[in-house]
Amino acid sequence: MIATASQTVAGAPPDTAVASSSARAAWLLLAPFLIGFAVFYVAPIVVAVVKSFTTVTRTSTYGRPTEVFAGFGNYTAALGDDGFTGSLGRVLLFGAIQIPVMLGLALVLALALDSAKVRLRRFFRLAFFLPYAVPGVIAAVMWGFFYAPNLSPINQLLDPLGIQPDLLSGNVILYSIANIVTWTFTGYNMLILYSSLQAIPPQLYEAARLDGASGWAIAWRIKVPIIAPSLVLTGVFSIIGTFQLFTEPQVMAGVSSAVSSSYTPSMAAYAQISAQNHGLGAAMSVLVTLVIAVLSLLFFRITRARAAL
Repeated sequence: MIATASQTVAGAPPDTAVASSSARAAWLLLAPFLIGFAVFYVAPIVVAVVKSFTTVTRTSTYGRPTEVFAGFGNYTAALGDDGFTGSLGRVLLFGAIQIPVMLGLALVLALALDSAKVRLRRFFRLAFFLPYAVPGVIAAVMWGFFYAPNLSPINQLLDPLGIQPDLLSGNVILYSIANIVTWTFTGYNMLILYSSLQAIPPQLYEAARLDGASGWAIAWRIKVPIIAPSLVLTGVFSIIGTFQLFTEPQVMAGVSSAVSSSYTPSMAAYAQISAQNHGLGAAMSVLVTLVIAVLSLLFFRITRARAAL
């Protein structure tokens, strides 16, 4: 009789009923995110992969287009496209130079803001983060004005010294774009690292000072190792962002002839899709995704191996 009274109308124990109700509530709360994730993230990936294995054929010049299975033909064409493969090498060089510089600056700024000797922290946090709040197109247009040889205030300052750099030339434009990206995202990465520094218990610093550690020793031997996971996170974000580089070179293409329509992998894929070569553009997009995944995995393994030393 007691066991019967402790059961619900459906015959399930109370604990089971509560767990089932909690599971339904959890799925109900997660439903908006899961629907958005499936529609705006998973579905485009599936469509891109499917499209990458198709090509469009016509029975005549003005015939109706028909999609047919192309196998790995689009991938072969993408890897055989000198513009696309060149863009991959270009962003690899871009990332190898720009990411360490940007994250190094972000780390230095975060450590400086975390120092007890720094005043006006709120002002400097806002000042460092403000470039990230500027839309990418606006930032690129602004820096394009700074780079223009006839308008650049940089050239005007260097003119008395007899120096007239062409910051839009083919040999320099990649580094000019890197400067824009560094200016935009350093504050964003700094904020992530600074938030991690704020989570470190101050007792660790007090113990280190009692042992005679200097401010530099505390920064490099305590703070940096503790926030290493945040550095890895910002590194992965930066790798992904490097291969998604599109806005800055697209704007620079309007002021520099050195930036072609396939200057970056994203621009190359966009150019093919704009030309109605959807299968080839999708194949390029999938290849870029695979490169990002491989590089991110290698970055994780390298950082984990160094942490284990």
